[in-house]
Amino acid sequence: MSFSTLINCMDGRVQRSCNDWMRKRFGAEHVDTITAPGPVKRLAAGDAAELLKCVRISVEKHGSRAVAIAAHPECAGNPVEKEVQIEELQKAEAFLKTEFPETEVVALWVELDGTVEEID
Repeated sequence: MSFSTLINCMDGRVQRSCNDWMRKRFGAEHVDTITAPGPVKRLAAGDAAELLKCVRISVEKHGSRAVAIAAHPECAGNPVEKEVQIEELQKAEAFLKTEFPETEVVALWVELDGTVEEID
């Protein structure tokens, strides 16, 4: 049984496409999905103790081999322009890589049409 971990906005419009992308990209049977309004903003600011607790459970107890942080347009929890969210995604990704150095970490931009793009 294989796991990956997805930190995603609670917005239901982006859940299915992100979970499908995670299964395909990482070959994971299961995706532990951690949701909150605008989580990228909280991670970028280092205000994410509860999110990190959930990720640790996924990584340590389920053996998750990959963690993704996702953001999307029209986010009610983080109502800023895409460019700002991309900057936050990059900060959040760097923060997660520091917290989970043995785990692959990626940042995702998710369009409302279901398109998922991995951000470098």
